[in-house]
Amino acid sequence: MDDASKPTIALLPWGDVYEDWLEPLGVSLEAFRDEMRGSWMFGYVDALQSAGVRVVLVCVSAGVDRPVRWTHRPTGAPMYVLPPPPLWRLARRGAAHEPRGALRKLQRIGPRLLWHVSPYVGTPLRALAQTLRRERCDAILCQEYETARFDACVLLGRMLRLPVFATYQGGDYQVSRLERPVRPLTIRRSAGLIVATRSEAERVTGRYRVPTEKIARVFNPLDADLWRATDQAEARAKLGIDPEAAVAIWHGQIQLERKGLDIIVEAWERVSRVRPGRKLELVLIGDGQDANELYRRVRGKPGIRFVRQWMLDWTALREILSAADVYVFASRHEGFPVAPVEAMACSLPVVATGGAGIPDILESGESSGGVVTPVEDAVALADALGRVLDDSAWRKELGANARRRVEEAFSLPVVGKELRELLMGAVERTRDAGAPPEMSR
Repeated sequence: MDDASKPTIALLPWGDVYEDWLEPLGVSLEAFRDEMRGSWMFGYVDALQSAGVRVVLVCVSAGVDRPVRWTHRPTGAPMYVLPPPPLWRLARRGAAHEPRGALRKLQRIGPRLLWHVSPYVGTPLRALAQTLRRERCDAILCQEYETARFDACVLLGRMLRLPVFATYQGGDYQVSRLERPVRPLTIRRSAGLIVATRSEAERVTGRYRVPTEKIARVFNPLDADLWRATDQAEARAKLGIDPEAAVAIWHGQIQLERKGLDIIVEAWERVSRVRPGRKLELVLIGDGQDANELYRRVRGKPGIRFVRQWMLDWTALREILSAADVYVFASRHEGFPVAPVEAMACSLPVVATGGAGIPDILESGESSGGVVTPVEDAVALADALGRVLDDSAWRKELGANARRRVEEAFSLPVVGKELRELLMGAVERTRDAGAPPEMSR
């Protein structure tokens, strides 16, 4: 089937503009286009493509002044970068600075109100509509429903007779006060919500009184053929890790409180204290807003290595994961985290606190490839880490279970089929009814 005859989905990431979400990590638009893969977004692209669905990435960036069409090199997906409307630039500047020049017309409104308005004028609806028509998109899929972009896309979808869906990736909060009256309306008028975690599904149904049939439980996908363990000895030799050491690893955005990195460091110090003389190493990889603070906290601590780098090369990250014995995870807040699933695909057992999607990922506990401990309990986390590191036979069994869990629940063929049935079912009903329907599933 050639691309022109394939069903097509427009995929829009979170944030007013690109600069809000990846620029703080040092990832330029060009690096995003040429190098970046992994994360929930490109997992969705890969999964949908595996099911015969074409995906068009649509980003908004303050770094362009006209629409640009590129190709996302790792996946081959068309990628559009649209400029935000002029009103957004005025509102964002007015919220951050004393009004000047043209902003004086808005001066009486005040910076606080401008801040609440800016998310709602950040989506260039005309340029987006032109892109959807040009690429013959059949549906729109937004990252997060708790965003103004989702609200704007639902409105546009009604106008263009396109079903609009949104995924949950951790955004369960509102920024603008305008969202309070608008969000219940747009959620009810959307085609459906893709929510992997049971706790979030309960929150949404309770807060917005969304019928359960409007929520689809579909996990974030991962290419299990690409994400698999390499030789541990070779990986350790390249990275300079002692072949006899017991190694735990974590990777992601460096946000101390949100990601529970303080709990991980505290737990690891306990693991090390009760095993004097043993070669132990904790490897932390990533970058983000709290990277300097994390460096300050772990500097000079024996057995802790902080690699400050947001890794775009998935092959390098796969090799680093393969050098470890166990993956540790203690986030206080996530949507449906991809990082532990990447580790599981590399046959690493996961030791994690029981929040942030972990109960869904490790649904059957040890049979799913991991050990779940109470939230924010560094002592329990340390005890579980120690037990896994001390028992090599059990550790290998957990790792094999983790790999099997990924293949059965998160692989591209499994999730791609679920996504295609969900999205294309809504497209067909929209065409039959002549208007975007409620999702029935």
